[in-house]
Amino acid sequence: MSVPLLKIGVVLSTMAMITNWMSQTLPSLVGLNTTKLTAAQGGYPDRSIGVLPANPEESWQVYSSAQDSEGRCVCTVVAPQQTMCSRDARTKQLRQLLEKVQNMTQSIQVLDQRTQRDLQYVVKMEDQLRGLETKFRQVEENHKQNIAKQYKAIKAKMAELRPLIPVLEEYKADARLVQQFKEEVQNLTSSLSLLQQEMGAYDYDDLHSRVVNLEERLRACMQKLACGKLTGISDAITIKISGSRFGSWMTDPLAPEGDTRVWYMDGYHNNRFVREYKSMADFMTSDNFTSHRLPHPWSGTGQVVYNGSIYFNKFQSNMIIKFDFKTSAISKSQRLDNAGFSNTYHYAWGGHSDIDLMVDEGGLWAVYATNQNAGNIVISKLHPLTLHIMQSWTTNHPRRSAGESFMICGTLYVTNGYSGGTKVYYAYHTNSSTYEYIDIVLQNKYSHISMLDYNPRDRALYAWNNGHQVLYNVTLFHVIRSEQL
Repeated sequence: MSVPLLKIGVVLSTMAMITNWMSQTLPSLVGLNTTKLTAAQGGYPDRSIGVLPANPEESWQVYSSAQDSEGRCVCTVVAPQQTMCSRDARTKQLRQLLEKVQNMTQSIQVLDQRTQRDLQYVVKMEDQLRGLETKFRQVEENHKQNIAKQYKAIKAKMAELRPLIPVLEEYKADARLVQQFKEEVQNLTSSLSLLQQEMGAYDYDDLHSRVVNLEERLRACMQKLACGKLTGISDAITIKISGSRFGSWMTDPLAPEGDTRVWYMDGYHNNRFVREYKSMADFMTSDNFTSHRLPHPWSGTGQVVYNGSIYFNKFQSNMIIKFDFKTSAISKSQRLDNAGFSNTYHYAWGGHSDIDLMVDEGGLWAVYATNQNAGNIVISKLHPLTLHIMQSWTTNHPRRSAGESFMICGTLYVTNGYSGGTKVYYAYHTNSSTYEYIDIVLQNKYSHISMLDYNPRDRALYAWNNGHQVLYNVTLFHVIRSEQL
């Protein structure tokens, strides 16, 4: 703004100076400086006779005056000398001066136009600069916020990774342990080969003892390898689209090898029929199934098939029922004392989901809430034959705030919701009676999860997502305690 305003000031000042100069100089150049000649002849005092120029050679002069018989004034005048050269020079000067004035006028007009154009440009630039200044401030503020967020995220990630350093050190020791197992197996294989060639040349009892010892150690190692801390969940794998918005489906984690039957239960109440598909392939590609009718309708979507039987919550009660598919009869039923039911302490999505039965590497579990624990989650380990509670853990997490939950290796994992952006954010470890907050993304592909259970044999999560049967692979971080082997 300062440069164009300065230009405007200069232009206005210049125009004022030119106008003043013209008013003072132009009359003298064209001979317009005059004086009055007064006379008292003829009885007319103070009467103006004429305008005479300053130079008498260039004007008409009164030579004599008298009155005639009729009283009229008769004057004798002398005409000015015809000095045309002088007047030509003045005319020429006047013409040149007028041309200069016209040129200056045009220059002033051009300068004024340029100044106005510059003024408009600067005003426009000023608006743009103000806009840019605002944007720069926003960018600067956003940059600071982004840096703070990134710093916070990096700090959180470092805090998450720091405990893994000793675990990696243990992995080095575990690798040496596995190598030792491998060497012992090779030695035993060589000894057995020699024993076949030379019967009696080797102490059979000692060899058998070594084989049994190695087998036990390998079993213990494999059992520990089966468990670990949840560190990741894959994207959703859609298996089938069928049924209503709510339901459950599963396979038996203790089924014999080759038994890949799929169990399917549509809805969350007032239904008794369980579909049995011969295999996962049949479930995906056909509607060929066998229907089993339960003696009571189930409640919620927390059913589980375990070792040939289905465990479910009887509708409008806290009764747990074990139904044997082979005999088509109830083999055991047991009340879950103090457990809420009939939408008292349900998951966030509702659906009579007060009692959730689940299975992991350690066995059968029930997750529910009680008045005694102020509606917070209670975890109970159940005996699969008697349904008696073997041990319970009380948590500080409200049952109604949980979207869904599942057990892996004795740890209960809880999601923050059932719709929209979903993640696993709470974990309760029954082996240490401690909890922690975590952040593991769970892709909610179809926007409404009403069932989420872990299968330890498949090492996968089974989910019912808005009429879609979905699988998630999980990543577990394994820790082998070599001193316990």
